[in-house]
Amino acid sequence: MQPANPILVEVTRGPAVESVHRGSAVIVDRRGRVVRFWGDMNQAIFPRSAVKSLQAIPLVRTGAARALDLSPEEIAMACASHGGEPVHTATVSEWLGRIGLGPRDLECGAHPPTDSDARLGLAGLGQAPSPLHNNCSGKHAGFLSVCRHLGFPARGYTRADHPVQELVRDTLEEFTGCPLRDAARGVDGCGIPVFGIPLRALATAMMKFSAPEQLDEPTAEAVRTIRGAMTGHPYLVAGRDQFCTLVMDALAPDVVVKTGAEGTCCAAILNQGLGIAIKIDDGAARASEVAAGAILRFMEAMDDSHYAALRSTLEPDVLNAAGLKVGVIRASATLTQD
Repeated sequence: MQPANPILVEVTRGPAVESVHRGSAVIVDRRGRVVRFWGDMNQAIFPRSAVKSLQAIPLVRTGAARALDLSPEEIAMACASHGGEPVHTATVSEWLGRIGLGPRDLECGAHPPTDSDARLGLAGLGQAPSPLHNNCSGKHAGFLSVCRHLGFPARGYTRADHPVQELVRDTLEEFTGCPLRDAARGVDGCGIPVFGIPLRALATAMMKFSAPEQLDEPTAEAVRTIRGAMTGHPYLVAGRDQFCTLVMDALAPDVVVKTGAEGTCCAAILNQGLGIAIKIDDGAARASEVAAGAILRFMEAMDDSHYAALRSTLEPDVLNAAGLKVGVIRASATLTQD
């Protein structure tokens, strides 16, 4: 992370800029060329949940999704960072039951639903959250499905040396073009390995996701299946009032976008063959979402009517305790000007 990364997002209070978020971003076209970049596009980052669409590729490419008769809704859940709403937990619970497993087999841990209504509903029933409420439970159900299909042991599937995580790592290497065995490695919030990957390589991976004609046919078919599931069922990818859901719903079927923890975001503009990767230096989700929206608009993936409909998400108001607007969170001129 470079201290010279530009200001991508500003937070105003009245007429003054009160806070800023620095970061880096890059756009790559279908020929692998950098179309535009801001800041250090070669910095290695942990992409976190922003690459769930890529982590789901083994689920489809190995034949597990077909053999287990997974629905598009379930494949969308494999790519989700969901809010723990009833529709999310029910989908994962039914999926696990159909493959002979249950919530106790999920190694992602439990946390309260991130959706406020779901959280209050659970508390009102006097129930503790289960691993089904973990925002990554769908992704983990996908890993367990691969284990079931290929005969891998279900226990320990989150370990770096487990065959399913090796498949995921190999897929990330294939799409990013980066050898990851010696890359910086950490553990994600849900327990799986994460790898330090240069931002430009992540944008390249998303470009391949947007232009599958460059891939071998089994891989291209897997990508098309995942894209269709995400754009066809955006509510399952995130949930009520969430950035990814709102943007993909508005721009379907032309945009796939997935945010991740610590200010990360990856997107693909499918009808232009473009891949996008974003990292906000201070890890602020509010900034990565605003930056992603501004870049999608800059690249004409949305028109003025889309932007007007999504304005409260793409340029959210800052409210005081009385609910009065006192400022906005907006993209900086650096990000929006040619």
